[in-house]
Amino acid sequence: MNDESTAYAETILCAGSIPALVPEPAGPGDPGACVAISGGRILEIGGAELMERRCGPGTEVHDFGSDAAILPGLVDGHTHPVWGSESTGGRLAMSGVASLAEARTRLAEAVAATPADGWVTGYDFDVNVYRGEPEGRVFGEWFPGRKISLMTRDAHALLVSPAVVAELGLTGDEAFADASDIVADADGPTGWVVELQAMDLVLAHYPQQPIETQAAHLLAALGDFARHGLTGVHALDFHDPSEQLFRLLEEAGELPVRVRCSPLVPADSGPDEWARIADLVGTGGRRWRVEGVKFMLDGTADNGTAWFETPDAFGENHEALWRSTDAYREAVRFFTERGIPTATHAIGDRAVRFVLDTVAEVGRPVGGPHRVEHLESIPDALLDRFAELGVVAGLQPSHATRLTAPDQSDGWSRRIGADRVAHGWRIRDLIDHGAVVTLSSDWPIGVGDPRVSLADAQLRRPVDAPDQAPVQPSQRITAAEAYRAMTLAPAIAAGIDGEYGRVSAGRRADLVVFAADPLGLEPEAQARNPVLATYIDGQRIEFEDR
Repeated sequence: MNDESTAYAETILCAGSIPALVPEPAGPGDPGACVAISGGRILEIGGAELMERRCGPGTEVHDFGSDAAILPGLVDGHTHPVWGSESTGGRLAMSGVASLAEARTRLAEAVAATPADGWVTGYDFDVNVYRGEPEGRVFGEWFPGRKISLMTRDAHALLVSPAVVAELGLTGDEAFADASDIVADADGPTGWVVELQAMDLVLAHYPQQPIETQAAHLLAALGDFARHGLTGVHALDFHDPSEQLFRLLEEAGELPVRVRCSPLVPADSGPDEWARIADLVGTGGRRWRVEGVKFMLDGTADNGTAWFETPDAFGENHEALWRSTDAYREAVRFFTERGIPTATHAIGDRAVRFVLDTVAEVGRPVGGPHRVEHLESIPDALLDRFAELGVVAGLQPSHATRLTAPDQSDGWSRRIGADRVAHGWRIRDLIDHGAVVTLSSDWPIGVGDPRVSLADAQLRRPVDAPDQAPVQPSQRITAAEAYRAMTLAPAIAAGIDGEYGRVSAGRRADLVVFAADPLGLEPEAQARNPVLATYIDGQRIEFEDR
């Protein structure tokens, strides 16, 4: 059987349904719920007649039962798998700490288990535990002479103890190319280290894990992604030792998910650095590749480093992270002219507008559309421009539902004010205005299980907190819209929607099989909907069902 229309399949998947996330052209009859795969691509979808024609002596049939559903593989459009796995692997989790007293208790255990001259490093620390500006001097009061460094929940700042300040010789007079700051008062540095270039001064002194240990942490994180239904992630970074880790893992086997990497273009860098980063594009292995670049035009609202049109309640959040916005514009032009798509972190409304204005000037690269990531609060006037310019909007539902409070008692809300809070994370409005919207986690900052983000987007509250009031409930979206934003939309964002994002003949066989059709479940049930299998190029990914 050599005719492609009658060739036997290598693998056939059977389930109860193939949910229609995207309206397809009407065809003859019911296509059924079997997927024939060969050479890594979908040959055909159909029912019993497909089995008769496509099932040969060597065909593997994977029958998941009449309740199961086959969907395009989920793709998380914004993650940080390398530094995320290194940050969370073996470091102190400060998740859920709601007071300084709780912070002291958790730190005490880690201090007791760490040699006197060692570092205690942690992550996911919520600065809302402070009544005023965060500071690290309290660590010195609790644990004199101990080196402690905690990364904040948004990963844009560190809180360090006086012992760290002393060992690194921090003064508060350090100058940075971006808007970073070693915060100091009349008594010197407070231990509040804000934004990436300042953080790098501290992170460079963290104890380094062996490369094999880092690789194990990364593989575990990627395996968890696959176990939760992801077949791909967009890694919005690519730094040492990313390439070494990916190559090390691929020497031992296949990655459990595809990884699309976008290295960071440093703030206020110049053409030589841009050229070095552009040369990285195309670097890759079997399931990972550098295919874009990332910019950070502003910081975070919680730190006062986002770029809004007007200052916040504390007189901050009104400047770009790039001190020269002209340099940012020229950098985007540089990559666009070379066909390289960009993704820009832009949280404040002024930053989002500046990105859109820049794209209007430089146009679209041949490698795919430009993207704006986060856009936490934007006015009505910007909604139509995404569709008009073909710019993809990337948002994180769990940031809206889990990093803010419905009563606006959180730091983000207090800072930016009720009017801007009311325009927060406008997923519904952007979709209604024709924008391509991707949903993502920003892992490890957000929850890595995509089913949680998908459910939160529909509920506008944490799916596991039924008694919590929703945040901007008018921005709820439907199940089909949510799943489309983690299947077809990421493919559009990567410029590969002709190959991925749908269950249809000719496309790559990156698929996920759920125990039930999520479109027929309430969001609470979707978050618990078991993942029965994931496939990349028709190859079943092995993972433990934990």
